[in-house]
Amino acid sequence: MPAESPPAKPGGSRSGRPVLVAVVAGTATEVGKTWVTARAAEHLRRAGMVVSARKPAQSHEPGDVDTDAAMLAAATGEEVRAVCNEHRDYAVPMAPPMAASVLGLAPFSVADLVAELQWPRDCDVGLVETAGGVRSPVATDGDTLELIRQLEPDVVVLVADAGLGVINAVRMSLGALGPIRPVVVLNRFDASSDLHRRNLTWLRDVDGIDPVISPEDLAALLVQLRKELR
Repeated sequence: MPAESPPAKPGGSRSGRPVLVAVVAGTATEVGKTWVTARAAEHLRRAGMVVSARKPAQSHEPGDVDTDAAMLAAATGEEVRAVCNEHRDYAVPMAPPMAASVLGLAPFSVADLVAELQWPRDCDVGLVETAGGVRSPVATDGDTLELIRQLEPDVVVLVADAGLGVINAVRMSLGALGPIRPVVVLNRFDASSDLHRRNLTWLRDVDGIDPVISPEDLAALLVQLRKELR
């Protein structure tokens, strides 16, 4: 008899789930999650990886065409509606479950978002970008942390702005994540900035965190992790 197949992880069948699934979260809104995710995707593709990006739910200003999903689609070469399902695209600049309520649409759960994730076959790296910060609501019944728990990614990426307040923001997010130890990205890091250099040194020497400071470095790390999982 053939050996029994191992159970599939959430978010797709065993053959359909990417080799490496990375959830990209932020310490807050406007820290540059989408920019980091898109640039990392471009570097991954240049490294020969097959990459897909997913935005389980997004909200934005009415009429905005430069949405997170559009930016991610441009980086991965996918269709925008493959990145974010049309029925999870809310033209109200609030947290997705709040935006759905304002628009008179049905509530949805974290389990709904996880079940709706579809991946192409033979995908090396799947990038799932969340909305807002670690404790920001992504569905009626849960936040980014709950999405991470249900999706069971291979790695979590925490994006933080390298400037003033980053140490507190990273510490607060790590406290919320608990045993989940993410890869921390200091976005917009400027090596000529004394503040940025000191923030980086503090996180390394005092908090024992070794942040990456560019999407290229993040992509290189993800390539290595993907090779270890194959």
